[in-house]
Amino acid sequence: MSKETVRINNQIKAKELRVIGLSGENFGVISRDEALSKASEQGEDLIEISPNAKPPVAKIMNYGKFLYDQKKKQKVAKAKTHTVEVKSVQIKLATGEHDLGLKAKRASKWLSEGNRVKLELYLRGREKYLEENFLKDRLNRILNLITEEYNIADPVKKIPKGFAMIIEKKK
Repeated sequence: MSKETVRINNQIKAKELRVIGLSGENFGVISRDEALSKASEQGEDLIEISPNAKPPVAKIMNYGKFLYDQKKKQKVAKAKTHTVEVKSVQIKLATGEHDLGLKAKRASKWLSEGNRVKLELYLRGREKYLEENFLKDRLNRILNLITEEYNIADPVKKIPKGFAMIIEKKK
């Protein structure tokens, strides 16, 4: 709920509201004017919490405290989100077994962190015209070395510089 969409006191347009008191007590469905008078008696604001409900729900509380609570909730929600990055591992046709092992180890680490991994087989010059099954087998060599369990998110496909595929952690 953003600052602009929250209506307080006289900005509330609904004739009847379901009102919740300062300590959480339910006043039931009462008129807007009655709710405003109850709020002013307690020295607080009337804040429209759920404008789409029938009838709309309003709460009697301090507007500053309400905004503080909203910001706090948003901060907690933002901290819990995890963005998934697509990390990239590039191999060439002549990449040795040891180097493949190191790249597979790095890919396994990224998968365990929850990131997706894009495996790219780069081809130069005449290598681009080799048999497609042979090239896909070269890409599968690294898949056999990855220790983390994975799903293939995007199967092997041809890109201008060779072949690429995307894998992600198995759920």
